[in-house]
Amino acid sequence: MAAPSSTLVARETITLVPGPRRICPDPVLEARGVSRRVRSGSGSLRSVSVKLAPGQLIAVTGPTNSGKSTLLSCLAGLDVADEGTILVEGQDLSKMSAQVRARVRARSIGVMFQSGNLLSHLTLTQNVQLAPRLIGGDYRWGVWDLLSEFGLAHRAMAYPRQLTQGEMVRAALAVAVVNDPAILLVDEPTAALDQDDEQLVIDTLLRRVGMGLAVLVTSRSEAILAVADRVVTLNRPTEPATWQWDTILPGAG
Repeated sequence: MAAPSSTLVARETITLVPGPRRICPDPVLEARGVSRRVRSGSGSLRSVSVKLAPGQLIAVTGPTNSGKSTLLSCLAGLDVADEGTILVEGQDLSKMSAQVRARVRARSIGVMFQSGNLLSHLTLTQNVQLAPRLIGGDYRWGVWDLLSEFGLAHRAMAYPRQLTQGEMVRAALAVAVVNDPAILLVDEPTAALDQDDEQLVIDTLLRRVGMGLAVLVTSRSEAILAVADRVVTLNRPTEPATWQWDTILPGAG
C-alpha cells in the first residue's frame, strides 16, 4: 500500500508493550575504569565504570561538560579511551582498529547523538533504508512497519526539514535501531522537546527495552531518570562516577 502524503500532520498513537521488564544478567556492554582526557578539560572522563544488559535502561546524568557525550563516543567506538576497557558483546574495543570498530558499531550498536543522524537530502524512508546497506543488508520491505512503530508512517516521504522536533528525534531513533542492534546509545534525546513529545520518546525507548534492547541514554530529564533501571551520575573530572541504586524499578531485578 502506498505511503500517505508527507503533508499530513496527524500524530499516530504509540502503544506500550505491557508487562514487567526482564533484564538478562549478562552485560552486552561494559566499561571498566574508562578515562578520556579532553584538551580543554570540559567533557573529560575519569574512571567511569558501567554495565549494560539486554532489557535494561541506564540513564547517565550530570552537569554540562561532565563528559556525558564523551562517554557515549567512547562506548560507541567513535573515540578511544586513554585508560580502561570497553567490551561490546565480549569484544575489547581498545584492541581493534578504527575499521574493525566501525564494523562492530554497524552490527551491534545503534547511536543517536544530539546532532542527529538524518541526512537532510534524503526522505525519512531513504534515511531508514540507508543504514542496512552499509552492512550489506536490504530493508526495502520493513520500512513501513518500523515507521509505524515509531508513529511516523504518515511522514514516510517527508524530508528532515519538514519534521517537527519530536518527529525528528523519533526518526533518528528509528534509523538507530533499523539494523536490530544489541545496544542503543542515545544522547540527550528530549532536551529540546515539550512534555508530550518527550513522553512519546520515552514510550518508544521503553517499548524497545521491553523487547530486549540494551539502552543507555544521557539525560538530565527527571522523566527519563524516573523510568531508568539505573542512574549513573558523572561528576567533575576529578571525581569518579557514582551509582544511584535507589532508582531500581520494582521487578527490574
